[in-house]
Amino acid sequence: MKIKDVVFSSGRTGFFFDDQKAIKTTAVADGAAYMGNPVTPGFTKVRQAGESISVLFVLEDGQIAYGDCAAVQYSGAGGRDPLFLAKDFIPIMQKEVVPLYKGKDITTFKEMANIVDAEPFHTAIRYGVTQACLDAVAKLNKKLMAQIVAQEYNLTVSEALIPIFSQSGDDRYNNVDKMILKSSDILPHGLINNITKLGVHGEALLEYVQWLSKRITQLSPNLTYQPILHLDVYGVIGIAFNHDVDAMVNYLAKIEQAAKPFTVRIEGPVDMGELHAQVDALANITKKLDERGIHVEIVADEWCNTFEDIKLFTDNKAGHMAQIKTPDLGGINNTIEAVLYCKEHGMGAYQGGTCNETDRSAVVCTHAAMATKPKQILAKPGMGVDEGYMIVYNEMNRILALKDIL
Repeated sequence: MKIKDVVFSSGRTGFFFDDQKAIKTTAVADGAAYMGNPVTPGFTKVRQAGESISVLFVLEDGQIAYGDCAAVQYSGAGGRDPLFLAKDFIPIMQKEVVPLYKGKDITTFKEMANIVDAEPFHTAIRYGVTQACLDAVAKLNKKLMAQIVAQEYNLTVSEALIPIFSQSGDDRYNNVDKMILKSSDILPHGLINNITKLGVHGEALLEYVQWLSKRITQLSPNLTYQPILHLDVYGVIGIAFNHDVDAMVNYLAKIEQAAKPFTVRIEGPVDMGELHAQVDALANITKKLDERGIHVEIVADEWCNTFEDIKLFTDNKAGHMAQIKTPDLGGINNTIEAVLYCKEHGMGAYQGGTCNETDRSAVVCTHAAMATKPKQILAKPGMGVDEGYMIVYNEMNRILALKDIL
C-alpha cells in the first residue's frame, strides 16, 4: 500500500515554551505568565504558547496515519534544538518532507523512520514524521503500534502497565493530592527551576520533601501504596552549593532522610553548561552517593539529549537513570533504541518527554514503552496531572486488552 498524500496541520501542545535561562535569572512569575525579557534566541516572551504540527499520511485505502511534531518546554536550552513554531516549519516540511513519502510504499517502520531521521531536520520534525510512519505500518498490518515495535526489535509486548510518573508544574501541593488519589507510581516532579523554590541553602526543598512523605501517608489509598519521589531541580542544587560535590552529596543525604520511608530520585542536580562537564559532574556525584550508601538516585536530563548523549552518560555511569526525553531524540526509533541500550548496560531507562507535547505523541510513546519496557514512563502532556495520566494509563490498558486478539 502506498502513501497517497502527506498533509500538515498546525496545533497547540499541552503546555508552553519557556525560556529556561530567563526563568533561572531575571524573569518573575506572575500568575500563569512570567514577566521579564527573553534571553534565549527565538523567544519573543519568556513564556509563549506551545505549538505542534500534525503529520497526516493519507493512505491508498482511505485510512489516515498520523503523528505530531512537538518540541520540549525548554527549547533552545541545554544543547537542544531551537524554538519550534508552525509558521516557520510547515513550509520547510512541505518542500522537503513531502517528497520523501508521497507516493511511496509503506514498508517497515525501521526503514521508513530512517528516511527522515537520517536528514538534518529539527528534532521535532523527525519526531512527528516517524510517529506517522509507525502508525502507517501498524495500519497496513492491522496491528497495534506496540506490536510493530515488538516485532521489528525482537521484543514482546508488556504483560503489565509501565510505572507512570506524574508531573505537578508549579501547583506542587494540590497536584500531589491528585497523584496520590490516582495512585500514581512516581511523583511529583515539582518543577524546582529556580533558587527560590529550592531555598538558598536547600531548605525549601527539604520542607517540601517532608511534606510529601507525610501527605502520601495521610492520603494513601491503600497500605501497599509506595510511590517513588522524583524531583526535577534543573541544576539549582549546583547553584546553591557552588557546584561543590561533597556539599551537594551531604545535602542529598538530608533529602534521603526527609523522604523516608520513600525512595527518592533527583533529576538534574547540576547543569554544568556543557556536555562533557555534565557527564563528569553526574558521574562524580553518583559515585560518591554510592560509596557513602546514600540511597538517592540521580537522573540525567540536561545535556542528555540525543541517543549518542544517552550512551555517553550510560557508559560513564553518570547517573542511576537517564531521562530519554523523546522529542529531543528526533525519530521515535531513537527513543526505542535508547531504552534498549540503557536496559542492556545497567542504566535505569526513564522514557520521558515534555509537558509541551500532544495527546497523539503521548499515545505513540506509550506504544513504544509497552514494547521496550522502560523503568518508568512520563504522564504527558500538560501539568494538570489528570489529563496526561488518563491518556497514558488508558492507552496502556487498551494495549493489554487488545494485544492477544490482534
